[in-house]
Amino acid sequence: MMVASVVLPLVLFAFAAWLNYRHEYAVADDRIERALDILHEHTLKVFQTVERAMAEVNEIVRGMSDDDIRSDQSHLHERVKRIVDALPEVRAIFLIDRSGRPLVSSRLAQIPADFDSRERSFFAAQTAGDAGTYVSEILTPRLTGLNTPFFVLSRRRPSADGAFNGVVAVAVLPQYFEEFYALIGRSPGSLYALLRADGRFLARYPERPDQGLQPGSALHTTIAQGRERSIQTIQRSQIDAVERRVGHRKLEGFPVYVVAGIDSSAIRGEWMATMASHLIFGLPATLFLLLIIGVALQRTRRLYAEAERREAAEAALRQAQRLEAIGQLTGGVAHDFNNLLMVVSGSAQRLRRDLTSEKHTRLLDMIENATNRGESLTRQLLAFSRRQMLTPAVIDLTERLPGLKDMLSRSLRDDIAIEVVVPDQSCAVKVDPSELELALLNLAVNARDAMPNGGALSITAKPVVLEGKAAEEGLSGAFVAIRVADTGGGIPADILPHVFEPFFTTKEIGKGTGLGLSQVYGFAKQSGGTATITSAVGRGTVITLYLPRTQELPAPSIARMEPDAVAQRAGTVLVVEDSPEVAEVATAYFQQLGYTVKQVANAQEALELLADDPKIDLVFSDILMPGGMNGLELGHAVRRLYPAMPVLLTTGYSDSAHDSVQQGFVVLHKPFDLAGLEQALREARTSKVEPAPHMAG
Repeated sequence: MMVASVVLPLVLFAFAAWLNYRHEYAVADDRIERALDILHEHTLKVFQTVERAMAEVNEIVRGMSDDDIRSDQSHLHERVKRIVDALPEVRAIFLIDRSGRPLVSSRLAQIPADFDSRERSFFAAQTAGDAGTYVSEILTPRLTGLNTPFFVLSRRRPSADGAFNGVVAVAVLPQYFEEFYALIGRSPGSLYALLRADGRFLARYPERPDQGLQPGSALHTTIAQGRERSIQTIQRSQIDAVERRVGHRKLEGFPVYVVAGIDSSAIRGEWMATMASHLIFGLPATLFLLLIIGVALQRTRRLYAEAERREAAEAALRQAQRLEAIGQLTGGVAHDFNNLLMVVSGSAQRLRRDLTSEKHTRLLDMIENATNRGESLTRQLLAFSRRQMLTPAVIDLTERLPGLKDMLSRSLRDDIAIEVVVPDQSCAVKVDPSELELALLNLAVNARDAMPNGGALSITAKPVVLEGKAAEEGLSGAFVAIRVADTGGGIPADILPHVFEPFFTTKEIGKGTGLGLSQVYGFAKQSGGTATITSAVGRGTVITLYLPRTQELPAPSIARMEPDAVAQRAGTVLVVEDSPEVAEVATAYFQQLGYTVKQVANAQEALELLADDPKIDLVFSDILMPGGMNGLELGHAVRRLYPAMPVLLTTGYSDSAHDSVQQGFVVLHKPFDLAGLEQALREARTSKVEPAPHMAG
């Protein structure tokens, strides 16, 4: 990976450099083409303007003989001079006779008699034959006081018989073109030129050399081959020894070429600047990547360990999801089972009044014991599925756990040492105290069975903060961890994922239901925390309860109300229950307590009966009912319409049970017996005076 972190960026950089190099040359060619367009248009306009000036001069002297022109030289000089003054690119205009002597000049009103143009190329070329518009090489002025070089465009003067009749010559300033080239040549390395077909320069920027292109040079060869336009790389210019990219284009209708070029060093400079900008970001990124991989190489073991921890966390999550699914199933079973137990236990208690023989009493005791065991099982199932109705209260584990040591000792053997360790600081949690005690008792009993030859059981509480990698099952925040550890034989790894499942046990038949740890897990989850387990064969087991820490203060102890603290009073009770069997059992219980019972199947019928019968003293309602209004909603309606009337709610299980308790109602858990109903009635009557969020059952 380290080699790849260097080689791969280098390969990518080289590929990008190659693409960008081609791109820069494509951009340069585009600039050259656009420059040639501008140069061609500009030069063509100049040359066409010069041709119009020559045509105008010919028109001025049309029909005049050479003698007439000489005699009127001063007047014609003024007229031609006005033409030149209007054209900044023109140096002078000459009208020359067939013998090479000037007839009229824009420069001189009177031309010297010895002035002769026969040796000039622009005249000689027209003498040999009609050369059209002839473009001369760069010439040097022969008149005293003039030193500005120029080149000449010449044409034959028209004649009636077509014979040679002299020429019209226009001297054009190369400086005019060079100033224009300097104006557009602001980019570094730019080259612009005006070139004759024989390779001689008429104008050039940045400077005009004295010599022209030598035969055999790349550009000269291209022009000599008749190519009117091209772009090519000149490896080493014979003029200034500079490598450049050069393009040329023939001026339409004239034997000259416009040339545009860019120094190769300028093109490469643009390319290198672009690549340098890539390096500014790419090089630090590559070095940073190399550094990261180097650090990663040193931390390989940590990465593997992290992967293993993550696999373990994912396995724990899958286990939690599986337990959640099992919990939903067992919760539903427990809910329906409670209603069945209610009918069985109620029917058994009614039979006790009629069957008094020893045989019948023994059978009824067996039914009652089975009912109690079934109630205990459903309670544990509901705890595992987190549907148990809890009565949470704020308790300080620092004070509470040491007090449980004696209770746990009675459940263990003398060969097991118990150690309870709590911190000095407060560890307040808001949980159901009785369910917490049951969970710790279940853990202690399991530890006892895991240590048949004795051992040690330690219970430790300490505040923890779960976040990031330390989080258990997605929990985060402040918690109190209760760690219960034994020195037993441990649990094999293949069994460990199943220990929290209900009815799962490794004990012999008849020595355990397999619901102890499921109750612990369900209690922790329903309290807002979780439970985890670690074990090693031969070294013991550690189960940790994580309970949310609270900043609330523990409530002061309140003595339990004695059965005769509130005098009983009989009256009329309205039983609201959709199950006829459960309603019959509840009716029998109320009648045993001396109440007159009226029964309806839903909340709507209950409200109608309350409106018609003012003698009803108490409402006893199931929470789960059909008809659109449940028992909790009925309780609120009764409190609103009849504030003095007590309301007692009951359920085998309901999501609304916890809300009912929080909102000040007394909730009686199914299955209940006569004593439980009597206690709940006392609390329901008391709660009308001072509502308190607690639960009977």
